[in-house]
Amino acid sequence: MLKVMHLAAKSATPNSQWEDLNHFPAANLVQWDNIKTQLDLVLLSLETLTGIGSEAMLSAAINLNLESKVPDRVALWRLRQSNPLRKGQGGRKNLDVEEARSLVLISCYLAKQHQELIRRAVGLLEQIAAKNQKPHQIALLGDYIDTFCNTYQERMEEDEKISTDSLTHLALKLLVDLLFYSAPSGHRRLWLSLIDRSTKQF
Repeated sequence: MLKVMHLAAKSATPNSQWEDLNHFPAANLVQWDNIKTQLDLVLLSLETLTGIGSEAMLSAAINLNLESKVPDRVALWRLRQSNPLRKGQGGRKNLDVEEARSLVLISCYLAKQHQELIRRAVGLLEQIAAKNQKPHQIALLGDYIDTFCNTYQERMEEDEKISTDSLTHLALKLLVDLLFYSAPSGHRRLWLSLIDRSTKQF
């Protein structure tokens, strides 16, 4: 069963958080594709749960002193288009380690801002799991899942059509991950998750 985390600790400064993410092993192209996909999906989960958009992400970049890495909507779009699952080729680019660090910090900053909503959603997920109910029976979870699935299908390639059940599972897994990323040490958790992906054999 999923367990809701109750986390409280002093927030780190943007500079100290950046320094926390100073180690990343070399990754091959396939592993980097996996990392780029994960970063974009974390942001997609945040978007579809909270209703935030690019303005909130750019505001987070300013507050974290990352505007040189993510200066405007076009730059943000290009970074997210590096996800190889995305439709369209025009904006796709390589993602370097500093850009990955920036997206990690932005994602976790936004998750912290919306921690109460994330915690409420995961708490509801716990409750329905205990009662063997379906997530769509709860309005908050049903709206999130529907919006996530629809947005995923709008933005991602459909070379191999993914099932609704698979998308629902992905949406709920990302929701639980967001709770961890909303913690004061969330940026380290997400970074370690990416490192884990970079060291797996595909």
